[in-house]
Amino acid sequence: MSSHGQDGNESHASGAPPPASSIATAADPAAASAGRAPLSRANILIVDDRPDKLLVFRTILEDLGQNIVSLQSGEEALRWLLDNEAAVILLDVNMPGMDGFETAELIRARRRSAHTPIIFITAHADEILSARGYSLGAVDYLLSPAQPNVLRSKVSAFVQLFDLTRQIRRQADEHVALVREQTARSAAEESTRRANFLAEAGRVMISSLNVDALMAGTTHLLVPELADFCALTVVHDGQTMKRIGAAPGVDEATMTAAMTSDPRLVALCEAAMTSSQQQQLSAVSPDGSPASPFTEVLVLPLLARGQVHGTLVLAMCGSGRTFDLAQLTLAGDVASRAGLALDNSLLFKEIRDNDRRKDEFLATLSHELRNPLAPMRTAIHAMHLAGGWPQGGDKLRAMLERQLDHLTRLVDDLLDVSRITRGTIQLRHERVDLVHKVTYAVDNCRQQIDNAGHTLSLSLPRDPVIVDGDRVRLQQIFENLIINACRYTEPGGSIDVRLTVDDGRARVSIRDTGVGIAPEMMPRIFDMFAQADVSSDRTRHGLGIGLALVRNLVQLHGGSVDARSDGLGHGSEFTITLPVSMDTRATVHAADTESTDAVNKAGAADDRETESRNEPLRILVVDDNTDAAESMSMLLGLLGHEVQIAHDGAGALLMAGTLAPQLVFLDIGLPGMDGYQVAQALREQAGLADGKFIALSGYGTESDKRRSRDAGFVGHLVKPLNPRELPGIIASAFPSR
Repeated sequence: MSSHGQDGNESHASGAPPPASSIATAADPAAASAGRAPLSRANILIVDDRPDKLLVFRTILEDLGQNIVSLQSGEEALRWLLDNEAAVILLDVNMPGMDGFETAELIRARRRSAHTPIIFITAHADEILSARGYSLGAVDYLLSPAQPNVLRSKVSAFVQLFDLTRQIRRQADEHVALVREQTARSAAEESTRRANFLAEAGRVMISSLNVDALMAGTTHLLVPELADFCALTVVHDGQTMKRIGAAPGVDEATMTAAMTSDPRLVALCEAAMTSSQQQQLSAVSPDGSPASPFTEVLVLPLLARGQVHGTLVLAMCGSGRTFDLAQLTLAGDVASRAGLALDNSLLFKEIRDNDRRKDEFLATLSHELRNPLAPMRTAIHAMHLAGGWPQGGDKLRAMLERQLDHLTRLVDDLLDVSRITRGTIQLRHERVDLVHKVTYAVDNCRQQIDNAGHTLSLSLPRDPVIVDGDRVRLQQIFENLIINACRYTEPGGSIDVRLTVDDGRARVSIRDTGVGIAPEMMPRIFDMFAQADVSSDRTRHGLGIGLALVRNLVQLHGGSVDARSDGLGHGSEFTITLPVSMDTRATVHAADTESTDAVNKAGAADDRETESRNEPLRILVVDDNTDAAESMSMLLGLLGHEVQIAHDGAGALLMAGTLAPQLVFLDIGLPGMDGYQVAQALREQAGLADGKFIALSGYGTESDKRRSRDAGFVGHLVKPLNPRELPGIIASAFPSR
């Protein structure tokens, strides 16, 4: 049951929380001025079984502007108090069922409502009843009917007291929250400071792989942040490197001298080096006067991979500071990072030195080999076009071209070394028959096998085995392994080459009866520059790049290569596994079928037919290599073109003025003005704005081709170029002819 009022100040008797409209907050100027939300209206709980009395009390108290809750039994009041709080309770003594005293006793028994003020309301003045009520915690007794002013005054006092208590409680909570916030902020600031310091330390450690720069950055970082003085010592290959840092006002010379003259400091550094543990020393004498320029010294080893590279000395020098736990932790962290950074710097120096020597070797070798290859290849093809071969010489020409291709590929292998380390090696994918490629690889290696007196066993399927791959790279893989087997097998040995297909995978194995592989060599047999020849005369010594190229090329084809050997003197076996293509059609190339005179003649006839389709052009060849330029000129002349030669940019500009070339073959690596600059000058100064330019270069990566294409070149040829492709290249530059 409930007593329903005329306004929104009375809650339902069911004990449900009052509607939102009935708990609008009262004005609270203090809270508003403090920037806090004002207190909500207080609850005034009235418990009486008579609705008419509830209505009277509500009418009297509604002017207080608080939330009035009217309930008609002690049970309802107890249920309501489980979830709500009242500023004061007006409790009728005489109620059916649970009377006011029982209700008050249960209210006091609950911790949440134990101190809530209770005003008993009764129609009978009885001292015994009053005494009992006060014993149950009643704060007052009112006779019914109550005087409105008296009732309103008493209830208002308790509401004000309740609001004051709430304000005090909220202020206490705010103070506790403020203290916690300040504590958390201090901890966060310290954590942020530490994090920023370590972040700066990390930046310093990775900012340079130069040892001197790293040492300078570390000392600058630590002084004066962690110490007044810092000494960083690095020992490597018998050399000692030192770096000193001192805070303003600290005599660096005095501190440095003390580092070497004070036997305690010397012993401390030696102990840190030998024990790999940090050492700490107080330099204050027993009478309290400083025994040295330092008041406290901390020595930390620079440790990485189990090796001590030096020491980090931190010292306080009269500033009054000491090393607390936080500073010791930070110093240890920085020393650990510095040790790793120094180790990386020293390793990088070794790698850089080795890499520099390797690059110098490869650059020199590839340059020396590429220069003669281009004119040789062009001259052979020019002789072929001119009919300069003796009768029956087509087979000899095919052999020369095949070996020249092989030599070109070896030069490319040397350049592939750097591409492998950078992961930029590329494949020209097509459908390739492994049966044919293995056969062709064996044929190319046949003379070397026969010269060594080896017995070759070849086992191939009757049907084609098609894979998706680069035909040249696949042949390179097989030839490298066959030649490797021939090289590491004593004369008169056996080499077995086998191709099988199982479960969608093609397996090519090359097994020999050669010298075998030592167990300790197996983990690095495919490493770059690894050498398995342990003989004193090094008769089988190679470049050490063949197997590394094999592994990388096989992996680029989505396959794998494994090596197996029972040890020295027991031979070895290399097995290549490649995924078989679902498309069983193989791409056939004329270069792969040059095994008979008939095919050679047919290929030559096809070449001449293709070449005859090109109309004569005015062509300028610009190359600083005289032989390369002249052989290219000779070949183009045999194709019917008018050709002039220049060897540098100035000569190209002069020649272009008289020839007015329609096509320019331009070497990119010219001395002085490079090919890109010469092309621009020819367009701007020689009237070749619409001219066609084809780049000649020793570099053929995608970025190289992209750069020449962006510079306006219609083609990019990699030296030594294939002369057979030249007519087609010229034709592609003039598609409308």
